Amino acid sequence: MSRFPIKKVAVLGAGVMGAQIAAHLVNVKVQVVLFDLKAKEGPANGITAKAIANLKKLKPAPLGVAEDADLIQQANYDDHLEQLKDCDLIIEAIAERMDWKLDLYKKIAPFVAPHALVASNTSGLSITKLSEALPEEIKPRFCGIHFFNPPRYMYLVELINTPTTQPEALDQLEAFVTTSLGKGVVRAKDTPNFIANRVGIAGMLGIIGETAKFGLTYDVVDDLTGKRLGRASSGTFRTADVVGLDTMAHVVKTLQDNLSLDTDPFYGSYGTPPVLAKLLEMGNLGQKAKAGFFKKVGRDILRFDMATGNYVAGGEKADEVYGRMLKKPAAERLALLRNSEGPQGQFLWAVLRNSFHYAAVHLQTIAETARDVDLAMRWGFGMQQGPFELWQEAGWLTVANWIKEDIAAGKALSNAPLPDWVFNGPVAEAQGVHTAEGSWNPSTSKFVARHALPVYARQLFPEKISGHTQGLGLGGGFETAGKTLHEDKAIRLWTLDDQIIIASIKTKMHAISPEVSEGLARAVDLAEKDYAGVVIWSGDEPFSAGADLQAMLPGFMMGGAGAINKMEKALQNVMLKIRYANVPVVSAVRGLALGGGCELAVHSARRVVAMESYIGLVEVGVGLVPGAGGLTYIARRAAENAALSTHKDLLPFLTEGFTAAAMAKVGTSALESRKLGYLLDSDVIVPNKDELLFVAINEAKAMATGGYRAPHKRQFLVAGRNGKATIQGQLVNMRDGGFISQHDFHIASLIAGVVTGGDVDNGTLVTEEYIMALERKAFCSLLENAKTQERIMGMLSTGKPVRN
Repeated sequence: MSRFPIKKVAVLGAGVMGAQIAAHLVNVKVQVVLFDLKAKEGPANGITAKAIANLKKLKPAPLGVAEDADLIQQANYDDHLEQLKDCDLIIEAIAERMDWKLDLYKKIAPFVAPHALVASNTSGLSITKLSEALPEEIKPRFCGIHFFNPPRYMYLVELINTPTTQPEALDQLEAFVTTSLGKGVVRAKDTPNFIANRVGIAGMLGIIGETAKFGLTYDVVDDLTGKRLGRASSGTFRTADVVGLDTMAHVVKTLQDNLSLDTDPFYGSYGTPPVLAKLLEMGNLGQKAKAGFFKKVGRDILRFDMATGNYVAGGEKADEVYGRMLKKPAAERLALLRNSEGPQGQFLWAVLRNSFHYAAVHLQTIAETARDVDLAMRWGFGMQQGPFELWQEAGWLTVANWIKEDIAAGKALSNAPLPDWVFNGPVAEAQGVHTAEGSWNPSTSKFVARHALPVYARQLFPEKISGHTQGLGLGGGFETAGKTLHEDKAIRLWTLDDQIIIASIKTKMHAISPEVSEGLARAVDLAEKDYAGVVIWSGDEPFSAGADLQAMLPGFMMGGAGAINKMEKALQNVMLKIRYANVPVVSAVRGLALGGGCELAVHSARRVVAMESYIGLVEVGVGLVPGAGGLTYIARRAAENAALSTHKDLLPFLTEGFTAAAMAKVGTSALESRKLGYLLDSDVIVPNKDELLFVAINEAKAMATGGYRAPHKRQFLVAGRNGKATIQGQLVNMRDGGFISQHDFHIASLIAGVVTGGDVDNGTLVTEEYIMALERKAFCSLLENAKTQERIMGMLSTGKPVRN
């Protein structure tokens, strides 16, 4: 991969986007200096300081841990431009005003280092026009970079070159954004709103128009255009409220100001919808104004009624017949919708037809290939499939002819015909734009493979594009890749290189059932005999949502707590087998690692963790205590940390772990999970989820090559009954103050008893097996408690915790 070193980044503009980009740079350990105007009053860096302080309050949190905001250096344009000379990348993120940006470029140009890359974070201004203000020597290193809001969480970043951008500069930036920032890069052409916002906002405008045409309400449309349609769960109008109606209007105005009927046959559909104009006039800008298309009053969600200009009762759902239609295979689904006589079905067909029509007509103008459009819509707008993928899956020529008929009938948003390549030539012959060779590039009339940058060798199994495998990792899916060593309904053990065994859990939510634990034990046995190590990794999220409670119920019903005791002991033994294996076992964590998933991770020799991972012991939510070694881990780590300190009192080292388990605290990032003690300093945090397996395999190999040996089994000190009494005193205050229920108090007391070692003296030496026996005793006693049973059944039936 490119070794262009980006050690320090300057972000120009401490607004919402600039500050959050700086925050994410800190998350991934990149030095960053944040610039803004010099304050007219108070400290010179007052504007920047205020923006950085605000990062700690924003939700969703832009920082992995809030205190890292202090790592962002503060600067202003009057006093600190010299600092730009030390920066390898400069990201300009000021307001979307061409004149302001051009003025700033003239100001910074003398201070840009000869090697530094310069990029403008704009959502739609012409990158080529922006480059004209730069000196000739900087133009080859200048491009557009479009982060999506919020930048920590949104995977898509669009890169836009100008005619003078050096290809090497764009390659270097793509490698950095991909592997260091953990993003999915799509290269867009320099056209208004680039790819995702061009297609996405045009689609939203189309939906608003079709909503009015078919007389549907906003809540019904959101129900139809959310998860049911394979799109973001917030649907259309809720998404607009979250983005901000003023922001949406700005993107729409970019289309209006920079396009015309001569340059875009869909220009007539870019008018500001009357309802959007009305809400803007009222100052109802969406979520940030607490009113937009929807308004929350108490616990009720009201929807805006354009006819009266008031908010009325919401919550209306779509007709379930269309929910059933949307579960059908693509070809059948689209045929049913097109032939539907009801307004909701006709609406859905119109929405899909418009998206296919728009994407095909604009593909050559806005993107290099159809793959870029599909990935941009997946990563930027939360779609499960991009428009071309869905069209192709439903039957390319059949759908194309339906669209052609609707255009002729005047039902489409534009009378522009579909491009000739849709019906004739290689695309028609291949029955779609995605093939094993690559994706369709209408400019060259060829199927083109993904950019072959070295950084993508780190992505062994990136997201699949329907029909397209070449250039996307190893080809095919992880489910059948490599050599299978063992497979059943619960787990697959396989290898890519005959050195490292990969254990992929297959159960729903990757829950740890008895069959999964048996498979993990088998993996260790196989590795100790013939392989160098084990990586626990699944190709989709989560890592594991915990133990399989449903698998336990039959045993409990037949054999009571005694049967569960045996099951828990077997699971604990597997955790110890993993911890003391003679080969390194590496947990590659992505997404949720809760309860038993957390316990599996902490018993591994090392954890390689995606930045967006959420780790914690959450068993109290179902009225239980961690029972697979989680409390044992807390007790042992407290003793180990205390042994490294001059402080002789064990309790302070135990408090954080106890609190995390008793309050079911979950790290809201890999960084916070480390702070909670579930990750160690030696563990590896990986920004890009698609690089997780590559890094984990190499970590296991390095550990094996380095002569890995399992840790010695050691006894460790516990705080004993006096430690429990101290903790319980605090719990009494919480219960009596109404902060926790009586049952919460009971569970927390049991947790305190386990992590302090039970009824023994302070300073008693114990073994892991001894603490695990206390875990099992507490776990099984709670299973027989009526209130715990209420919590378990509530979670299994509704998926939500019961508070009792």
